Amino acid sequence: MTNETDYGFDTLQIHAGARPDPATGARQTPIYQTTAYVFRDADHAAALFNLQEVGFIYSRLTNPTVAVLQERIATLEGGVGAVCCSSGHAAQIMALFPLMGPGKNIIASTRLYGGTVTQFSHTIKRFGWSCTFVDFDDLDAVKAAINDDTRAIFGEAIANPGGYIMDVRAIADIADEAGIPLIVDNTTATPFLCRPIDLGATLVVHSTTKYLTGNGTVTGGCVVDSGKFDWSANDKFPSLSQPEPAYHGLKFHETFGNLAYTFHGIAIGLRDLGMTMNPQAAHYTLMGTETLSLRMERHVENAEKIAAWLEKDERVDFVTYAGLKSSPYFERVAKVCPRGAGGLFTFAVKGGYDACVKLVNALEIFSHVANLGDTRSLIIHSASTTHRQLSAEQQEAAGAGPGVVRVSIGTEDADDLIADLDQALSKATS
Repeated sequence: MTNETDYGFDTLQIHAGARPDPATGARQTPIYQTTAYVFRDADHAAALFNLQEVGFIYSRLTNPTVAVLQERIATLEGGVGAVCCSSGHAAQIMALFPLMGPGKNIIASTRLYGGTVTQFSHTIKRFGWSCTFVDFDDLDAVKAAINDDTRAIFGEAIANPGGYIMDVRAIADIADEAGIPLIVDNTTATPFLCRPIDLGATLVVHSTTKYLTGNGTVTGGCVVDSGKFDWSANDKFPSLSQPEPAYHGLKFHETFGNLAYTFHGIAIGLRDLGMTMNPQAAHYTLMGTETLSLRMERHVENAEKIAAWLEKDERVDFVTYAGLKSSPYFERVAKVCPRGAGGLFTFAVKGGYDACVKLVNALEIFSHVANLGDTRSLIIHSASTTHRQLSAEQQEAAGAGPGVVRVSIGTEDADDLIADLDQALSKATS
C-alpha cells in the first residue's frame, strides 16, 4: 500500500504492511517458516551485516511474516517502525534495553499488571537497573521522582487490572521537560481505542498475545517507535547517540535518523537477547488484527452494559470501569480513549476473598484463566494469581485487593454473560 496514512483504521488493520506474495500471488501473508535466507553474493551478505542494506539474514533478527506484522502495528499506532518479539514481558525489556545502563532507573505507575510490577521490582535489578513506583494521578510526585539517572517513564494507557485511564498527555509533558522518553503499554487499549504517540508518547509496547491477536492462541510482544525523540540531544542515551563498537563505530541516531531506535532493537536487541517472535505467531496475530476494530467495539459495548448492571447489584461493593459516569476517570476517557474505555475492569464482591473464590468456581461461560483480550469472557482473582507475588500494599495500589476479581469482557451475548454472573454471585454470597 502507498500513502497508508490516507486510509482509515478499518482498512489499515487489514492491509497495512501486506502485499501479495511476489512468488506465488498468495493474498494472505504466508508463514515464512525458514531459519535463514540465501544471499545474492558475498557483497550482498557483507552489506546486510554492516547495516548498509536492509534485508533478511537470519530469523532471529528478521523474518518476512514478522516484518509485515511490525509494519502493520507501527502503522496502526502512528509510529515509524516496530520490533516484534516473543512476549509482552520481552517487549518491556526490549524497550528498556537501549535506554538503560547500570545505576540507571525508571519511573513507573503503581497501577500496572502484577507481572510488570514484579519484573520492575526484582528482575531488572539483576541488570543494575531500578524502578520507582509513583501514583500517576499525582503529577507533582511523578516530577519529584525523576533524577539525573532516570532514563524513562512507564505506564499503561488502560491499566490492568482496574481499567484506570492514564493521562498520557500530562505524563508525556513531564517526560519531555525531563528530556526522557515516555513508554506506554497500550495492550489493554489497543490503537483502536488509544494512540499514545498522538498524545506525546515516545514508545509504545504491546503484549500482542491479548487483543491484537484476540483468540488466545499465541504469545507475542511488540515495541513501536514514534521516531520523534532526539536521542542525541544529551548524553543520556549513548547506545543510540555514541559509536557502537560491534558495528565499527556506527552511530545509530546519526546513521538511521528517526529509525535509530527501531534499527537498534533489531541489530542489537534481537541479535543479543534473542527474544524472537516466531513466524507462525506473527501469522495468527496478523489474522487477529484484521478484525480488531470490530472486536473492540463489541468488547466496549458489552463491558459498558455489564459494568452498569454490576454497579447496581447489592452483592457488589464497587466496579472500577472507567466507562461508568461514577468513575473518577470517566471524564478522562473522552480525551485518552475516545472510542471507549475498553473491556477490562474489576469489581469487588461482598464477602471478600472467599466470596471471590466461590464466584470464580461457579461461573459457566466465563473462563478462569490468566489472560485477557480474548473473544471469550475471562475472569481471574488477581490477589491469588497474577498479583500473588506482590505485597498487600502493592496489591491494593494496583487495584487487585483480596476482595476483587478482574474480568475481561468478551464478544458473547451480553445478556448471557449477565445471567452467568448473576447465578455465580448468588452462589458466592449466599
